[in-house]
Amino acid sequence: MTVVVGVDGSPGSRAAIRLAFTEARYRGSPLLALMAFSPDRALGAPAARPQATLRTPDEERTTAETALRQAVSDALGGDAAGVTLRIEGGTPGRVLVDVARSVDAQLVVLATRRERAPSRLLGAVSQYVLRNAPCPVLVVPGTSRGP
Repeated sequence: MTVVVGVDGSPGSRAAIRLAFTEARYRGSPLLALMAFSPDRALGAPAARPQATLRTPDEERTTAETALRQAVSDALGGDAAGVTLRIEGGTPGRVLVDVARSVDAQLVVLATRRERAPSRLLGAVSQYVLRNAPCPVLVVPGTSRGP
């Protein structure tokens, strides 16, 4: 059974990576760091993005792979070598739930962003994962501070 951590590159997700790493070691489980990207939105609407910023789905995937590798390295340093990295196309909540189900996860860890109003402590991704995950979910409070 695997511990899955959702990564979006934010300082909060780096805290989630560290906590997920600790949980995985405690449980004697592998750690899977997962980042979702949206291949459908890669090209964007012409009016929404300047032409110079349009990227193909392959470029979006490459950008996500680089960001995931960097976030895990920043969070864990030398301990990052034992972490499995995975990029999946789709919406973050659905990707987290689907992958958790496919790897028979025993825990999903993700961060929520602190910038939210106090009345909305959890964002849409956290709420979706909490409602649909096939295992316990640990939501790490976000932080406005760096790693």
